[in-house]
Parts: sequence; structure tokens; C-alpha cells
Amino acid sequence: MSLFAFQPGYRVLVVGGAGDIGAAISRAFLQAGCEVVATGVNDAALANSMLQPGQGLTLAALDVTDDGQIAQFMKEVDRLDALVNCAGILARFDEFQLATFQRVLDVNLTGTFRMCSACRPLLERAAGQRPGSIVNIASMNAFAALPTIPAYCASKGGVVMLTKSLALAWADAGIRVNAVAPGYVETSINAQGRKDAAHYQRIAARIPQGRWAQPDDIAGSVVYLCSPAADYMTGSVTTVDGGFLAG
Repeated sequence: MSLFAFQPGYRVLVVGGAGDIGAAISRAFLQAGCEVVATGVNDAALANSMLQPGQGLTLAALDVTDDGQIAQFMKEVDRLDALVNCAGILARFDEFQLATFQRVLDVNLTGTFRMCSACRPLLERAAGQRPGSIVNIASMNAFAALPTIPAYCASKGGVVMLTKSLALAWADAGIRVNAVAPGYVETSINAQGRKDAAHYQRIAARIPQGRWAQPDDIAGSVVYLCSPAADYMTGSVTTVDGGFLAG
């Protein structure tokens, strides 16, 4: 079998799969022949998603800040090979308010930990088996802060260190834990800001590859980290930013 091929029936849970980057990740796993369960925070998010239920794809509502919902959701999941934590929010300029700051951390950081913990029993593997895989979506802003989103930057920095800590803690359980840190990606969350042409071009000019990423640019690294080719990788953070942080 190819180092990049998944065994038949390989099942991936993409939390936040209804969003732009999450949908691209979900499609990439489907194209690789995997089964995918993709979630959105509520029914409205699922209805607005670019994903549609079909062969190999199941959509479900899940709020990662609600322990009861998570417990009920996990009762319906009987097996799992990989977890991708892609649910995330930001609130530009408003994150200096304590309630908003706490909400962003609850979704982006604590929500990621909740899902890792909930999925651990299904991802554990005995010695000699292919390890279970977790990929957390961090951000370039874990390393390069912006002044308008302190909670988002703090939460993504936390995701990086959570990834490393869980990689150490769960290696003996046969679980690999890695992260992908995207740079500037054209998504609905920054659509309003991209209407400012000067702002958009200023950022594009700062990126060595000369352009913002598309969601599909992020998906490949996530699929790779779950593939057999990455079985010796754990505790790693893969930056996918067009070279922004290189210099």
C-alpha cells in the first residue's frame, strides 16, 4: 500500500467541517477515499455549508462548548481513526471584553481539548497497529500576534502547546497529535476586511508567494498528517502560510 493511501473504511471526524477550511479538509479526505463526519455549531451552520451529505459524508450539529452535546454526540460514534479540530471563532476589536475573550478561548482552545478528550478512547491503538491521529488547526497568529484579536492569538498559541503536551501524554496510547498553522486564508470570516483593496494587497505583498491562501491550500497538509507517510510525526506544528513567517 502507498505511504499516502488510507485503508478502506478510514473514518475522520472533522469538527468545524461545515466552515470554509473545514469543508476543504472534509472534501480532501473524501477524495482520498475516507469516510468523513463533519460538524457545524448548529443546524443553520450546516445549512449554509458548502458540504452536502452524500456517499461517505455525514453532517451533524455539535457545539464544542456544550459538554452535554459532546457526550450525546459521541454515543453515536462507534469507531474513529482520526480527529481534526477545526472549529474556531474570532471577534475583531471586541476581544478586549472579558466575556468575548472567554468565549473565544472556550471555542478555540477548551473546545479543542474537549474533543480530544472525548475522542481519545476511540483513537487509542495497541502496539503494532497504525496509530490514531489528531490534527488541531492552530494559526500563524500563534507565533505572530495581531493587536485586534488578543483572545484569538492567545487561544491559538494555547492550541500549539496543547498539541505538544497531548503528543507527549498520549504517545503510549498509540495516538499521534499534530497541528497545522494556516496563514492568511480567504474565508468568510475575513470577507469584510478583504473588501479594502489596499489592506488586501498590503498583506499579499508581505507573503513571499504573493497571494492569500485558499482553503484547499490548507487541506493537503491535514490529510498528509493523518496518512501512513506521517506515522512517525507527533508533536509537530506545520505552518502553511506561503512563507510569511520565514522572514
